[in-house]
Amino acid sequence: MMLMLRRLLRKRWVLGVVFGLSLIYFLTSTLKQEERSIRDRTLLEVKDSDHRIPWKVRFNLGNSSRQITQCRNSIQGKILLTDELGYVCERKDLLVNGCCNVNAPSTRQYICKSCLANGCCSIYEYCVSCCLQPDKQLLLERFLNRAAKGFQNLFTAVEDHFELCLAKCRTSSQSVQHENTYRNPQAKYCYGESPPELLPV
Repeated sequence: MMLMLRRLLRKRWVLGVVFGLSLIYFLTSTLKQEERSIRDRTLLEVKDSDHRIPWKVRFNLGNSSRQITQCRNSIQGKILLTDELGYVCERKDLLVNGCCNVNAPSTRQYICKSCLANGCCSIYEYCVSCCLQPDKQLLLERFLNRAAKGFQNLFTAVEDHFELCLAKCRTSSQSVQHENTYRNPQAKYCYGESPPELLPV
C-alpha cells in the first residue's frame, strides 16, 4: 500500500512540476509577444509619417549628357528585364552596368504592352515599366497614403520609385481569391489601386 502511494505521489508531483513549468513558459511567452507588438506599434507611430519617395526624373539615356554608371534592374525575368529608368529589354540586351541597351531594336521605355486600364498586367516587367511612367506618380502617392497598416510596414522600407514599382507589381493578396487562385490569371501583376477583376471560373 505504501509503495503504491509513493508511486502515485511521485507521478502527481512530476505532473505538477511539468504543468507548473508549462504554465510559466506560456505566460512569459505571451507577455513577451505582447511587449513586442506594443513596441512595433509604437515604432510605426513614431516613424516619420512624411516618408517621401524620390521620384525619377524622365530623361532619355540615348540623348542625355548625363551618364548613368550603374542601373538596378528587375533581375528575375528569364527573357525580359526592366531597368530603373523604365526600359524593358531582352536579357541578351542588358549591358554590364545593369542598364538596358537603349540602342537595341527591342528595347522600349515605359511600355504598357500587356497592361489593362486598371493597371494590371500579364507580364511583370511591363508592369514595372508602366508603373515607372512619370504620370503614375500621383496614383502611387495616393496608394501610399491609403495603404493599410500591414502594407505600410512593407512600403515604408521602399527607398524610391523603382523599388515601389518592383514591390507593387509583385503578386499580392489582392491578386488572389480563396488564397490559391488568381482573380485574373492573365493580369495578375498590378500597380494600380484596385485589384484585378474577378474572372468567372
